[in-house]
Amino acid sequence: MAARRFDAFVLFAEMRTGSNYLEESLNALPDVTCHGEVYNPTFLGHHNRFELFGFDMDRRERDPIGLLDAIIAQTEGLPGFRLFHDHDDRVVERVLPDPRIAKVILTRNPLDSYVSRKIASETGQWRLTDARHLKTARIRFDLAEFNDLMDQLMGFQRHLRRGLQLSGQAAFHIRYEDINDPEVLNGLAAFLGSEARVEATSTKLKKQNPEDLSQKVENYEEMLVGLRDLDRFGLSVTQEYEPPRPAGVPGFVAHPEVGLLFLPLKGAPEAAILDWMGAIGGVGRDALLRKMSQKDLRQWMKDHPGYRSFSVLRHPVARAYNSFCRFILPTDRPIYEEPRKVMRQRYKLPLPAKAPGTDWTEEMQKAAFLAFLAFLKPNLAGQTSIRVDTAWTTQSAILQGMANVTLPHALIREEEMQAALHDLARAAGVTDPPHPKPEGIPTPIALDAIYDGTVEKAALDAYRRDYLNLGFQRWNEA
Repeated sequence: MAARRFDAFVLFAEMRTGSNYLEESLNALPDVTCHGEVYNPTFLGHHNRFELFGFDMDRRERDPIGLLDAIIAQTEGLPGFRLFHDHDDRVVERVLPDPRIAKVILTRNPLDSYVSRKIASETGQWRLTDARHLKTARIRFDLAEFNDLMDQLMGFQRHLRRGLQLSGQAAFHIRYEDINDPEVLNGLAAFLGSEARVEATSTKLKKQNPEDLSQKVENYEEMLVGLRDLDRFGLSVTQEYEPPRPAGVPGFVAHPEVGLLFLPLKGAPEAAILDWMGAIGGVGRDALLRKMSQKDLRQWMKDHPGYRSFSVLRHPVARAYNSFCRFILPTDRPIYEEPRKVMRQRYKLPLPAKAPGTDWTEEMQKAAFLAFLAFLKPNLAGQTSIRVDTAWTTQSAILQGMANVTLPHALIREEEMQAALHDLARAAGVTDPPHPKPEGIPTPIALDAIYDGTVEKAALDAYRRDYLNLGFQRWNEA
């Protein structure tokens, strides 16, 4: 018998891309075993399973690579597992450069995936094996939420592509539309080195919500209007072959008439600045240029000689508190639902099961925020299974990514932005610029109500890089 081509395989996919269906079909091959979402933050392999090859959730957290070794050593035939963008980064970095681990990349139109995910979240039905039990719903499209998801998915796709390029590997790319094609599946079997072939794909799982998008989205026309600027990303096709985009460019905001270019830092002031830019010349916030390609950005720069670019910095304590109050404390942010759940269950953050009510006290808020800051230190160091999200990564890291395209001409501190932005606009040729309004943090409990030395120390431990590189002092001295 010939030696195996690979020791294992990893199926890179995302929620609602058909990965369950593809796994079912792969497991029909007698010499292939896919163990499911082995590094899902909330279970181990499949729902309600929390142990595999002697590893429970705690042991997996401590030694994720040890679990990978156990899977390879103890599985008969070729083992594999599914890995999503929000699973354990430590495992991604271990398997991506390894040519002995085959890479299968499954993709689906991200708009279809988004709508399917929203419907499943609404109905609670994530798998369907009998059409008689089908549940359906119409959902509302949220452009900001979809943009956030696109940024995460495209960033992960770029990371995979670059990793494969640097290590000289080729992945097997398969689309959602192809997973029910036995010939394609047999091509995948050949790629993996399986000696078996199938005559048909799995019939156990049934497709959910096959209707047209117009029947599944309440605000369909509003969605079409919101997506007009995203046409360049090819939403009618899968995204694995999208040309690489420089980091951060789609988030840049340019004024259509005046030479002002805003480079936002997530978690720092943004909405107030967009309102301020829209007020200049009376163009309105909706007229600001967003979701630009690098070509669009270069053309805008050529059309606005002497332009001024800027970013607004927020003190690490206030920025962490803003991200905590906006994304972690509430329960109505679907993208942060799983990280929040893992923070509660695995990292023991004292977060409420539901959105805080009238019985939520300042003491509870402070304890939860301190626990979040303590969690950020290992998270930012890549020592947890939860993704390092743009909402709480260091501002230094975001600026470093922007430097691949351009640098902000001015780094303005939040507490100085009213005067500084006024002067910057004048330098860009605006004769009588307005003053931006302050931007608060959305929480019923103000930061100064819970702030003390322990909060400052916890923030310093997590964000030492920003304190050092950007010259921050204590928050109450800002």
